[in-house]
Amino acid sequence: MPIHPAKAREFLDKGKAAVFRRFPFTLILKRSVQDAFVHPLTLKIDPGSKTTGFALVTDRSEVVWRMQLHHNGAIIKKRLEQRRGSRRLRRSKLRYRKPRFLNRARDKGWLPPSLMHRVQTTETWVKRIIKFCPVGEIWIERVKFDMQLMQNPEISGVEYQQGTLAGYTVREYLLEKFGRKCVYCGKTDTPLQIEHIQPKSKGGSNRVSNLTLACEKCNQSKGGKLLADWVKHRKGGQVIADRVLKQAKAPLKDAAVVNATRNKIVQTMASHRPVVTATGAQTKMNRVNLGLPKDHDIDAACVGNTSSLKFLSDKTIHVHCKGQGGRQRCQTDKYGYPQKHRPLRPINGYQSGDIAEVFIDSSKPRKHSGLYIGKLYPYTGGKGEIILRNGERVSLNQRQIVRVIHKKDCYAYT
Repeated sequence: MPIHPAKAREFLDKGKAAVFRRFPFTLILKRSVQDAFVHPLTLKIDPGSKTTGFALVTDRSEVVWRMQLHHNGAIIKKRLEQRRGSRRLRRSKLRYRKPRFLNRARDKGWLPPSLMHRVQTTETWVKRIIKFCPVGEIWIERVKFDMQLMQNPEISGVEYQQGTLAGYTVREYLLEKFGRKCVYCGKTDTPLQIEHIQPKSKGGSNRVSNLTLACEKCNQSKGGKLLADWVKHRKGGQVIADRVLKQAKAPLKDAAVVNATRNKIVQTMASHRPVVTATGAQTKMNRVNLGLPKDHDIDAACVGNTSSLKFLSDKTIHVHCKGQGGRQRCQTDKYGYPQKHRPLRPINGYQSGDIAEVFIDSSKPRKHSGLYIGKLYPYTGGKGEIILRNGERVSLNQRQIVRVIHKKDCYAYT
């Protein structure tokens, strides 16, 4: 069960528990407890295209733990495109190779690697949380953006447009698209209004490409004027107009990513625990009614039927997907000459990316002397480096390593 940090410190000081895992920080008791009261928790998930929020909530609506998982899908897509370009260059400039990409059949439910990465990393952390906590149910926000409705709002008969959730879906999308600030003056932390770039009195429509967000002052000042006429009397007006039009015509990329993975995530989570789904509009309405700020982990806590929430911790752990790293054995300089040997196996039990505690003691006066904690990079000759939190590199000998705090697991934590 999650406990208060003061209680955890007491267990550690009295020797009743030991550190089982550093990230997320987990204790294991040194003796069995027969009369412990363990009640099931609800794991709430808010999937996103770039960041996924996690929250553990008790049956008394107490949020005991929060996490944000930052995905690596954009970098995966970029690397795949670079690899595809190199492959096509080889095929065109070297001997002719018959293309085979049309002969390969894809399995049912196939997703591109950049999208499947989001599903797999979410599943990895769900399995870890289930291992450490008594999770009874998983509540997932099953976001659905109706792309056709956004492009053509005149379509009728859409059920989720009616009732108390009307307007929340489009408004939430606009907030994500324009960074939750006024597009004209850049003001944040203020009530924003949906504004038509081309006024309806001048032939504008309700399409999402013609909608933006503005503060009350800018919205009232622009009124029914055309954007080009309104920015003439403003400092840097043409720059503002070009930026707004460019951002408004941006593709619905994030919405498409969420649409493509929403069913896959629900199917994957259902194999671990019972799943309850909720809409994104309901999450937004709960957060607004509770007066909570916008964040991915807070959105996760607001998923489903939530009338009240009590946050027992103000700390959020941020987890960044980093991957295993490259498989290049020989690191080269910019001219292609060998520069460094990179073995793929651990060196004396240490691996690049381990978080270690190092004690550097030197008889000579030295800038870096003392106990340090940072990311370890061992060398084959018995030397190595440690990167501190401020980004500074300190050279060391592997005999100066006191202990490994956290083994490399392809994630970075803040």
